[in-house]
Amino acid sequence: MLNSYWLSVPFALQMVFMAADEFWFHRKRGLPRWERIGHPLDTLTVILCLAWILCIQPNHRTVIAFFALAVFSCVFITKDEAVHKRYCSAAEMWLHAILFILHPIALASAGLLWLAIWNGSPGLFPRIVQFCGYERAFLLFICALMLGFGIYQFIFWNLLWEPKKAA
Repeated sequence: MLNSYWLSVPFALQMVFMAADEFWFHRKRGLPRWERIGHPLDTLTVILCLAWILCIQPNHRTVIAFFALAVFSCVFITKDEAVHKRYCSAAEMWLHAILFILHPIALASAGLLWLAIWNGSPGLFPRIVQFCGYERAFLLFICALMLGFGIYQFIFWNLLWEPKKAA
């Protein structure tokens, strides 16, 4: 049985790489309008997945619904690649590839934490993850952090940031 503490690792990695992307690469190059709108929407797709987990008890239908939300989020975040191809350095594109790998892993971890919160929903799902007691608080923290990050993205890039003037 997997100890649920291990399931927090993808979130920590994702936060480190996301911070590098946001505070190094995005600040360095600026964001075109499409990304200034799209990135907060990317964050919203993750918040919806986490909110689902925090509000709904798992059963066969709700797990399928979560899976659909997670797949939608994983596909949705790739929408900017045509823009990234024009604006991003090779290093930033590599970082995005890492984030694309971590995204479904973090959502799968969230799903397993969800099952751990409900003790594997006896009779419905096998007990894959050992419940340690921190899972609900951790998911609430991650959801709140994501909400704050999404609000920051929207406000900074759409209301505060000003593009550099051409010389």
